Amino acid sequence: MRRATENTEAVNFDSFLDIVASVVSIMIIMVVMEGLRIKNTPVKADVSAIPETIELKKDLEDEASLRKEIAESAKELNDLGKMAAIRTAQRDMLAEKASAITHVIDEKRRSLDGQQKRNFEVVASTAELRRRIDEVESRRRAVETAQQAPVVLASYPTPISRAVDDSEAHFMISGNCVIRVPMEELLAKFKEDARRKMYKLTEQPEVTETIGPESGFRMKYTLERHDVSPEEMRSTGRGGSYARLQKWLILPVDSALGEPPDAALRPNSDFHQALSKYRAGRHTITLWVYPDSFAAFRMIRDDLYQRGYATAARPLPAGMPISGSPDGSKSAAQ
Repeated sequence: MRRATENTEAVNFDSFLDIVASVVSIMIIMVVMEGLRIKNTPVKADVSAIPETIELKKDLEDEASLRKEIAESAKELNDLGKMAAIRTAQRDMLAEKASAITHVIDEKRRSLDGQQKRNFEVVASTAELRRRIDEVESRRRAVETAQQAPVVLASYPTPISRAVDDSEAHFMISGNCVIRVPMEELLAKFKEDARRKMYKLTEQPEVTETIGPESGFRMKYTLERHDVSPEEMRSTGRGGSYARLQKWLILPVDSALGEPPDAALRPNSDFHQALSKYRAGRHTITLWVYPDSFAAFRMIRDDLYQRGYATAARPLPAGMPISGSPDGSKSAAQ
């Protein structure tokens, strides 16, 4: 009985191994088949979100847009070419018509006989003469109706000049304005200042100083030391050294000085108030004139003549200040 039992258990163990081997074989076969299926299945990847794909899509859209614009431009060029061809044909046609009309006119002109030509020339000459007569008549009426401008003759004193040795008043005409030059006041200050500054000539040969301002002007002067030579000492009996004036300049300190001639000729103007300090016949009025103010000079000169003043004109180049020296010339009055 015991052997029979042992044989039965051995058989059952072999069956279990067979079952396990079958299951494993089936699983291996299924794995191999799934692997083959996955291998043969095509891969589908979503590349729409890749940046290069987006940029490529944008480039394709731009290319399509450019192709469209090129096509439209080509169509416009084609249309322009057709229009140019039409205009060229029209121009050629008009040129042919003009040539034909010119030819017809030439033929008619040649067909006229001698009498017709003379008649044509007479008519043309008559029309030209009538035009000239009308033009002359129009000019004659314009001359008759035009008002004759009065001729003004200005009378001035005899232009015989004399050197000014008496009292002299100075005015500057610059920038179309009349300005009183305080020459007397500046000369008085110069004499006083020069006496105080002479000591500097003991150490240097010349001294330049400036005084003022006085009524809108300064004076700049130069003193020089003069050493008496032996010849001068023998002729004059004086020796040593002394100071003498070399030159002086009158410099305005403000560009907005004076008044224009229209204002200066009014009764209560600064010019007339300054002029009232000088007597006609006793004082000479010297006018320092710049090139930009000759018209103003003539107006002021005429006013001075009417008031009986002798007048001396001293023209100055542009930018040149009023100046003087012991070797300078005196004013010449008229």
